Amino acid sequence: CSMLTARICPPEGGNTEFLCMRAAWDALPQAIQATVEPLVAEHALAYSRDRVQPGILSAKALAELPPVKQRLYRDNPINGRRALYVGAHAGHIVGWPKATGKAFLFELMERAQRPEFILSHEWREGDSIVWDNRAVLHRATAYDTVKHKRLMQRTTIGGDAPTVPQ
Repeated sequence: CSMLTARICPPEGGNTEFLCMRAAWDALPQAIQATVEPLVAEHALAYSRDRVQPGILSAKALAELPPVKQRLYRDNPINGRRALYVGAHAGHIVGWPKATGKAFLFELMERAQRPEFILSHEWREGDSIVWDNRAVLHRATAYDTVKHKRLMQRTTIGGDAPTVPQ
């Protein structure tokens, strides 16, 4: 799980949206679930950062944070619930043409972003939220970065090994 704590909050915007990837999985048609089950995506910080500002990561950072292969779903070992496992770090699907894989990942994310799957938290200094990384995605909403500061502290408390051998 991870924990996010608000240290400095802008007066407007800068919320964090949490996407329930269990609900996203449950809402997928069975045909799409069957398509997803054997697939593996390559996840890397470079993919998400390049969407914001291409080339922002140094060669050193890229070497320290190599891509990791993950299935497109995760099963909770305690309750058995399955969650869709995609997000900004998922760059492409292994073994698929890049454009086709990116388009499918985009479709899955669009399905996961239904309003009923999203909780938006408006931060106050000192707020803390804990979530299950295997089943929840998070993202910040826009705010005026010129006029206001936003400082959040993330702590990863534990994690699972990659879902496929590296």
